[in-house]
Amino acid sequence: MEIKAGQHRRHTILVIDDMPDNIEVLRGILRPEYRVLAATSGQEALELLEGGLAPDLILLDVMMPGMDGTQVCRALKSNPRTVDIPVIFVTARGDEQHEGQGFELGAVDYIAKPVKPRIVLARVRTHLALSDQQHVLESMVRERTDQLYTTRLKVIRTLGQAAEFKDNETGMHIVRMSKYSRELATAMGMPGNWTDLLYNAAPMHDIGKIGIPDAVLLKPGKLDPDELVIMRTHAEIGARIIGDPEGSELFALAASVAMTHHEKWHGSGYPNGLSGEHIPLEGRIVAVADVFDALTSERPYKKAWTVDDALALLSQEKGRHFDPAIVDTFIEILPTILDIKSRHAD
Repeated sequence: MEIKAGQHRRHTILVIDDMPDNIEVLRGILRPEYRVLAATSGQEALELLEGGLAPDLILLDVMMPGMDGTQVCRALKSNPRTVDIPVIFVTARGDEQHEGQGFELGAVDYIAKPVKPRIVLARVRTHLALSDQQHVLESMVRERTDQLYTTRLKVIRTLGQAAEFKDNETGMHIVRMSKYSRELATAMGMPGNWTDLLYNAAPMHDIGKIGIPDAVLLKPGKLDPDELVIMRTHAEIGARIIGDPEGSELFALAASVAMTHHEKWHGSGYPNGLSGEHIPLEGRIVAVADVFDALTSERPYKKAWTVDDALALLSQEKGRHFDPAIVDTFIEILPTILDIKSRHAD
């Protein structure tokens, strides 16, 4: 239901009690202000909640046959869908032990029987207000976190494109190789949040080239040994540019990609000569994606290789330059790779 300006949402209260008379008493107290639903057993209540019912607050009797209130509360607080619903115990005198267990399990308050209308309404209003305030604060935090992530993402993409343009490459290169990287990670069974992080971190793989002198970076011919040493420093420069991730998974992954995507499976890569699975997975994935796209793209200093020739080189370098499992996966998803290549041509 859409709530218009000036209107207040009518909160829903779920009353759980095995005695219909108790339910009717609470219903009579609450109905003028709230939508009141009821369940006559803990099991019935849990089934309603599993079926999609989402009350704003629960009034829960402690002493019930079968599943008592503490067992119901334990089930509610162990389920991610219901863990944040405030639970108020409705207890008879002598239930102090159960009250204590309820608080330990996450209940927010208790109301003694026989219930008094003013007490019921005061406790319910208080905890609904606290819950609403908590939801507002959580929403603000999520919004701020999303804004921060979006800002970081924009910085990464902008710097990644800057590095590619300086290197006589196009922005389409980082689009393609980032998408290749995500598809590879997905095909290898990595979780969706990690594959998305890799997709957004991959554009930073060559950010360190910003720090390489143009005389070396833009040299049309083959680099001499001294120039090659300078060129290879771009991996460490990239990690330094990204800097301390400060708790950001995105920046941490981007720094790792920048540092490790030139390492080789058999240990002859740079900057640290890592080998095998000592090379982070993100570096191994980006290495394959980056090399394939570089080979099959035309540049001022070279013609584009055919896809077959590029695949032949990847296969030849399995177990030497590249992780064999990643090369095999790349070949398995080749139709997806070629579709990306076609849709994001220079």
